Amino acid sequence: MLNENLVKEVLSTVTYPGFTKDIVTFGFVKSIDIDKDRVFVELDITSSAPEVAKQLRDEITKKLELKGAKEVSVAIKQPKMPRETSSRGKNIAPQIKNFVMVSSGKGGVGKSTTTVNLAIATAMQGKRVGILDADIYGPNIPRMMGIEGARPEVVGNKVKPIDAFGIEVMSMGVLMEEGQSLIWRGAMIMKAVEQFLRDILWSDLDILFIDMPPGTGDAQLTLAQSVPVTAGVTVTTPQMVSLDDSKRSLDMFKKLHIPVAGIIENMSGFICPKCGTESDIFGKGTAKEVALEYGVDVLGEIPIEPSVREGGDTGRPVVYYHPDSETAKRFHKAASNLLRFIDKVNEEGGVSNEEIQPTIGVSACSTSSNQGDSCGCNH
Repeated sequence: MLNENLVKEVLSTVTYPGFTKDIVTFGFVKSIDIDKDRVFVELDITSSAPEVAKQLRDEITKKLELKGAKEVSVAIKQPKMPRETSSRGKNIAPQIKNFVMVSSGKGGVGKSTTTVNLAIATAMQGKRVGILDADIYGPNIPRMMGIEGARPEVVGNKVKPIDAFGIEVMSMGVLMEEGQSLIWRGAMIMKAVEQFLRDILWSDLDILFIDMPPGTGDAQLTLAQSVPVTAGVTVTTPQMVSLDDSKRSLDMFKKLHIPVAGIIENMSGFICPKCGTESDIFGKGTAKEVALEYGVDVLGEIPIEPSVREGGDTGRPVVYYHPDSETAKRFHKAASNLLRFIDKVNEEGGVSNEEIQPTIGVSACSTSSNQGDSCGCNH
């Protein structure tokens, strides 16, 4: 006698093509209906490839018929064909719904700070969130998330991400000794990025934020070829030298077929902790011209406050520990803008990465530190 438990047991033996986990474990089975010897199964999968749907439909039908089903109907919901290309795309972490690449053309602009606070703001708005620190050479996320010195749990041949503020976190910084340097060639970086996606026990996340190394090199290309990145975020500061490099980051997104959610203008003004006066010590609003040039939005203009620096150094992110601060409010607004963009991308058919070829050159990136005067107000 066919029943829901029996059908679910059969479906749990159907492995998702290209992976070792079954469609029940992935959460792809949305409904099961049984009418005597007729079975109706509804799936919602992450691949738009027609051969993936056909393989699943054929295997489910065959296995259920062996259990006595006379008629099997398998309805499979797939992402629409992508806007950028008509290709299928690759995804080595299909349990994650959306991938957000946080990038910058140069170092020292606050990319990791932006990643941490955007992720926490998104989680506080009800999303299941993870952070992957793909900045292999300079992994700062552990300190900023307060997990410095923590070691992840190994389960079989997989590694469990560390939980911090309700967010799943993985970084090279928790896998090696403090202060240890990594002198790796590009091929090793590319392999590490793939393993961070494939061999980490990520949950069924709504969004995985990926903190990229500065520049436009191997890590960015590998990520874009491994998963369909839903949205790219470029972090810059108001100075022209930073904006020049941010253009390279935006151009990279275009070449990698990554929809650009927009620009975060970091260090956009300084808010005095004593009088609350906001001063444009590095300039402000200059990212708008670049956004207009590339047809993208400015997601947020994030000011400098001492609590941002203190939070980054002590593992107390400003969005979580100072939710009423002006910086926290602007991060929440930027997160809301990002979520709206992600919804729009998904409604329009998602993204694809199949046509991305490893022919994109690596541009050099520079590192600078920004020194500013005091706000000039009278305390």
